[in-house]
Amino acid sequence: MSGSPVTAVGVFDSGVGGLSVWRALRAALPGAHLSYLADNAWAPYGERPPEALRGRVTALVRDWRACEPLDLLVLACNTATAVAIDALRQEHPDLPIVGIEPAVRPALAATRSGRVGVVATRATLNSARYQALRSACLAGAAGGPSVHERAADGLADAIERGDEALARALCHRHLRALLDEAPAIDTLVLGCTHYPLVREAWLAASEGPIALIDPAEAVARRARHLLPGAGPGSGEALPSPTWRSTGHPESLRRATRQWLNLPAEVRSPQS
Repeated sequence: MSGSPVTAVGVFDSGVGGLSVWRALRAALPGAHLSYLADNAWAPYGERPPEALRGRVTALVRDWRACEPLDLLVLACNTATAVAIDALRQEHPDLPIVGIEPAVRPALAATRSGRVGVVATRATLNSARYQALRSACLAGAAGGPSVHERAADGLADAIERGDEALARALCHRHLRALLDEAPAIDTLVLGCTHYPLVREAWLAASEGPIALIDPAEAVARRARHLLPGAGPGSGEALPSPTWRSTGHPESLRRATRQWLNLPAEVRSPQS
């Protein structure tokens, strides 16, 4: 490798859901070193109190930066973004931070029926950040569209544990309940980064044509805009990704094999 420094991008998630964002970042920023931190000791985040989550996320990021330099932080977790991104930006004004939120605006632009569904965690849907996003998107939309939400309880946990059979069953249960409420939904926002990992289960549960909106690509584009030097064409050998976990390392090792087909040597957050 040359003597030029390698751009370091931190990818934070409550567990393994951020691997869907990691995959998009790897494609968009092949010249960057990706460091992943999974807080799987506390996963899933979706049903925990917001104040506790805010304290947890800010403390983990503070400790992470103390042991590893980061040029950019990606919060690859809708719930962590909803409850903690403002506090993180205030505490780390020198660090660019990219969050993720349910892609309601792109879904409203894509729908033909005017009916959009959003599946997310309960914490995300109840957050002030999501409610403000929803109101702003609907206020600026023409034609009187509607947005219908469903808290997909249990799904992130099933994906976290690698239980694909249960995940399929939960996708079917939650999507059918949403479609019973609003049969004309033709566009579904996957409002948790765990959910795109079981994309085929959503399509099977729809029992008809439905567009799935995953914000991972938009997050990767934003990261590339902030780090143009980490884009394609470096032609250099890159350091292996760094994987950290607050819980049992086997959970993240299994997930990288299952969802990315990658081996992973998993460290503790402080190593």
